[in-house]
Amino acid sequence: MLEIKFGSYLPPEFHGDPQQAAKLPRVRVALVGTGLWGYEHARAFHANPYTDLVAICGRNRDKVAARAKEFSAQAYTDLGAMLATEKPDLVSLCLGNLDHFRPTMQVLEARIPAFVEKPFVFELDQARTLLAAAEQRKLFFAINFNHRYAEPFLRAKDYIERGALGELVFASWRFGGNHDGPFEHPHCNLIETQCHGIDALLNLCGPISHVSAEMTDKTNKGGFGTVALALRFENAAVGDLLGSYDTSYAYPDTHRCEVNGTRGRLVVEDTSRRLVFNRLDDPVSEVWQATFFDDEARDFSRSHDRHVADMIRCFRSGLPPPIPARQGYEVLRVCQAAIRSFTEGRRIALAEVV
Repeated sequence: MLEIKFGSYLPPEFHGDPQQAAKLPRVRVALVGTGLWGYEHARAFHANPYTDLVAICGRNRDKVAARAKEFSAQAYTDLGAMLATEKPDLVSLCLGNLDHFRPTMQVLEARIPAFVEKPFVFELDQARTLLAAAEQRKLFFAINFNHRYAEPFLRAKDYIERGALGELVFASWRFGGNHDGPFEHPHCNLIETQCHGIDALLNLCGPISHVSAEMTDKTNKGGFGTVALALRFENAAVGDLLGSYDTSYAYPDTHRCEVNGTRGRLVVEDTSRRLVFNRLDDPVSEVWQATFFDDEARDFSRSHDRHVADMIRCFRSGLPPPIPARQGYEVLRVCQAAIRSFTEGRRIALAEVV
């Protein structure tokens, strides 16, 4: 079961009313995908007190059998058979980055609500098709951008919404690690990994109006391993995003997000490690970092548990998803604007990308 320790910042409605929650039916969840992050999906749903992980579907018979046995679920290698036999309330999809469209479409066509791992898809027409399929059937359709639920980002959002930063002026996101290649897609770094940064900036700073991009394939891995974006937000703030597969996750300060306003600034270090807030011209900092016993807030993977818990709360209460799949489409629009900017050598307005 997910345990939130003292000192964690979570909205009051996160857990809901325990007495009311106990009266609502449990959610029968089926999972598609047996990869490393698929394990995190299985673990989170298995641990959630309001869900039953009833089935896991994968392509490798032995692998899916072992994973299903570990979580006391039924094993399937045929998605259609799993949907017809188990009749799950919700399907979680965590597949290879380029393998999302067809299984997600199959789930939606079966009129079953879905929770999809990022990236949504790589092409805008596929994204529109999936959204239309869900909207036509009035289905709950969510996407996982779990960085939002890391403790520093929850607190950063609260600082901004309370007006502690004043009017936002600029924001910066840098995230780099290693990917030996070859890339499955020339823009996999941008779409499959930096989508987290784009979503975080949209969540903290609001809609993006314009994008300018530079990219390099200097390391010859079959795609653009490093990308640099210049951003303008609709509120007239500006920003930048630097994302790379040509560095190392072993380096200190692998990830940094900074947001500056007219009254102060905040810095998030390595997503779940630390948050620092400063008021304008004040050398004294307010710092959040995990306490000695607070392993839950310190663990990046637990941000996924938090999102799953919040998503299940909304699902059981008949509320929209906390992060709807349409957000994946909005992030993909920014990615495609960046690709067009680099290809065409010009600044691209998001209004051009629909």
